[in-house]
Amino acid sequence: MPNSISVLNHAADNIRILAASMVEKAKSGHPGGAMGGADFINVLFSEYLVYDPKNPEWEGRDRYFQDPGHMSPMLYSALALTGKFTMEELAQFRQWGSPTPGHPEVDVKRGIENTSGPLGQGHTYAVGAAIAAKFLKARLGDVMNQTIYAYISDGGIQEEISQGAGRIAGTLGLDNLIMFYDSNNIQLSTTVEEVTAENVAMKYEAWGWKVISINGNDVNEIRKALDEAKAETERPTLIIGNTIMGKGAKGADDSSYENKVSTHGQPLSAAGASFEETVKNLGGDPQNPFTIFPDVAELYAKRAKELEAIVAERYAAKEAWAKANPELAEKMAYWFSGKAPKLDWKAIEQKANQATRAASATVLGVLATQVENMICSSADLSNSDKTDGFLKKTHAFVKGDFSGAFFQAGVAELTMACVCIGMSLHGGVIVACGTFFVFSDYMKPAIRMAALMEQPVKFIWSHDAFRVGEDGPTHEPVEQEAQIRLMEKLKNHKGHNSMLVLRPADVIETTIAWKMAMENTATPTALILSRQNITDLPAKGNRYDEALQAEKGAYIVETDQNPDVVLVASGSEVATLVEGAALLRADGVKVRIVSVPSEGLFRSQSKEYQESVIPTGSKVFGLTAGLPVNLEGLVGANGKVWGLESFGFSAPYKVLDEKLGFTGQNVYNQVKELLA
Repeated sequence: MPNSISVLNHAADNIRILAASMVEKAKSGHPGGAMGGADFINVLFSEYLVYDPKNPEWEGRDRYFQDPGHMSPMLYSALALTGKFTMEELAQFRQWGSPTPGHPEVDVKRGIENTSGPLGQGHTYAVGAAIAAKFLKARLGDVMNQTIYAYISDGGIQEEISQGAGRIAGTLGLDNLIMFYDSNNIQLSTTVEEVTAENVAMKYEAWGWKVISINGNDVNEIRKALDEAKAETERPTLIIGNTIMGKGAKGADDSSYENKVSTHGQPLSAAGASFEETVKNLGGDPQNPFTIFPDVAELYAKRAKELEAIVAERYAAKEAWAKANPELAEKMAYWFSGKAPKLDWKAIEQKANQATRAASATVLGVLATQVENMICSSADLSNSDKTDGFLKKTHAFVKGDFSGAFFQAGVAELTMACVCIGMSLHGGVIVACGTFFVFSDYMKPAIRMAALMEQPVKFIWSHDAFRVGEDGPTHEPVEQEAQIRLMEKLKNHKGHNSMLVLRPADVIETTIAWKMAMENTATPTALILSRQNITDLPAKGNRYDEALQAEKGAYIVETDQNPDVVLVASGSEVATLVEGAALLRADGVKVRIVSVPSEGLFRSQSKEYQESVIPTGSKVFGLTAGLPVNLEGLVGANGKVWGLESFGFSAPYKVLDEKLGFTGQNVYNQVKELLA
């Protein structure tokens, strides 16, 4: 027996009451959109979404990604009907220590697949999850047959990232992706028609999507659209649901407060509406609004029973598959465990004196052949950022074929980053993406979200400094390293550095940096790589064994007894310190050379270790191709930093080294001045 329309409408009204009540009690939030979208999310959760209520982390579940984080009251309310939140928790919306923050934060056990807030990112994660599902299905079969649902609002459609997400999903034919567009013509400060006149349906059709337009508050139309979308086998589907902002909102005089800009971003009472009359209009009790109606509780209890049967069938099929494919079953369990792959890192052979981007390509070639669940991506730069080291051992995704492991994102750095985060959120895959370091500027909002969500995406950034040379200042990162290293100073909610940032100093240190990146399963990692060749660092014994000390963030490359000065750098500047050290030693100066691929990691070591590398009170000289602030925290008051304090210039990089003072001779000059 299908659920009656009246019960489904009652359930949607229940969501509206809860959403409005949460915002009213918190005295802040966004009730209008939540009230308009309640019908769709109710039909989805009570009739379509397949998940295991007892095992929320089941890898074969459908996934729901919400883009408009401000519509969190709608999501929390729907999840409360499934038993994931209590009425008390809803009543604590936006309060200290509450599991119902103002914008949802990823918590799979609670049914929340993604943190959302910056508009446009949430639905782009869904595109990534759909790609990950296709990739895994190509390797594991129907055991990974799932649907990825996304929910987007007018703001998300307007954010520029939606172009990249729409283009990619259409080009790759992601028929496992269904997105509901809550089109209500109202935004925070204007109506939609005041800021855009585009035909959204035509835009998505042009990208290769199936588009269905419906009344987004009509149960039958929602069901029909979802059935059509589920039956689609060639394209992603966009369901444009025309909804009523603030559906059911009333004034004290019984006037309608629907379709008003005022109800978007503040409590109903602050918008001039009457909270009490609205709750009464929706069939609730204003004195006791945090209630689940008995017939709604029954509706969701029925769905829980249905899911029990659906999931039991899926588990039985998985069990039969595992018996028939024991090796695949073992792989699947390992991939979804999130554990780092086991590799013989020492066996990786690097050519001497190469650019670190070339050394990274060597490692990526090994990863492509030895890590079966790894996906690598590039924003149209694979042959320059050297992610083609990976690509040469596999092939790129194309519509209908996800047997390869490379994602060609096109020129869309922010979109690529969010798609890769979405793959990571899906689980079962290890993801890396590359571009030039200067274009990390386009990716900052996504990097921040990856750090907040603790997603271990590997960001590969080549062309790390002014030595990009002839391309000039537009392509020469100067301030980018300082910006990204701030993420090592910022703690996540577990109290750990929110990101690991590594700038290796030679080819062997690049192998170690990749080892660290792959073994870091708790946060994002940045690998900042050189365009130009770098002379390998000296070693007393085995360079690999000595470079392993990079796992502590900083280490002594070489040292004289009782050094007069400690020379500190990361990346290619360490080799320049080695040149300067030779000149200083010839002049009787005793030196220590320290490579610091990650100050954040170094500062996480014991005080004793830090002291053993850079003793307090030492004269310290730092060399950085970025802003001096990169090293000022390490150099301290007794030292000095030679860095770049302007934009770069267009010229061959060796000319720039001379002109800008990045030579062994200038290291000698600066240190002599420091010691004078």
